[in-house]
Amino acid sequence: MKIVLSGACGRMGRNITELAAEHGVTIVAGVDVSPAPMPYPVYKSIEEVHETADAVIDFSAASAAKATLAYCRARRLPAVLAATGFTEDDLRAAEEAAREIPVFRTGNFSLGINLLQLLAKKAARILGDGFDVEIVERHHRMKKDAPSGTALMLAESVNEALGGSRENVCGRCGMVGARRQSEIGIHAVRGGTIVGEHEVMFAGEDEIVTLSHSARSRKVFAAGALRAAKWLAGRAPGSYDMDDLLAQYID
Repeated sequence: MKIVLSGACGRMGRNITELAAEHGVTIVAGVDVSPAPMPYPVYKSIEEVHETADAVIDFSAASAAKATLAYCRARRLPAVLAATGFTEDDLRAAEEAAREIPVFRTGNFSLGINLLQLLAKKAARILGDGFDVEIVERHHRMKKDAPSGTALMLAESVNEALGGSRENVCGRCGMVGARRQSEIGIHAVRGGTIVGEHEVMFAGEDEIVTLSHSARSRKVFAAGALRAAKWLAGRAPGSYDMDDLLAQYID
């Protein structure tokens, strides 16, 4: 399989470059606003790419999503959007593109995180309204968006399992009053070189259930994105995520 890699010279781009061959993927071109020597040509904008590919993986920034989607629509290429921090306008552009091409987007490309999402959703269904839900996410000091896309993804799954009755409350400060049952608390920690940690706590009367995931290397996200690109090849136009990919393993 041949891909174009946007964000090629960043940390995630370099991890994908390192893992591509063992996943049966060839990177024919890269895109980066700050090109650096790579084992393939790197362009400053995706519009400059002329190499033939089977898909595009975009691990650059949310602000590049529209250009990536326009490029993929023009060439009928599947798009894997791997950035976070998308605006509502970006999401609308992805939905529009999905009418013409397959678009894969998820808050986190780790298989372990997506298993955590499934478990959190099941736990919420079983434990119900008798348990308060708090989510804590920890990332490196350079991460720009908060809360993380993964934390929001986890909160959305829990809320869905609880009938959509909860609202996200991001951090607390000052005299906020007693906690409301309708809250899903989300707390962002930033520091050092933490790759990514997420914890979902269900706190009930006299007992606490905690589900957690810790990523020790960015390679888990790179491997997931490569797997997604291969899975997406040949799919019909539409919006896809890790639930679709993992469905093959679930009874």
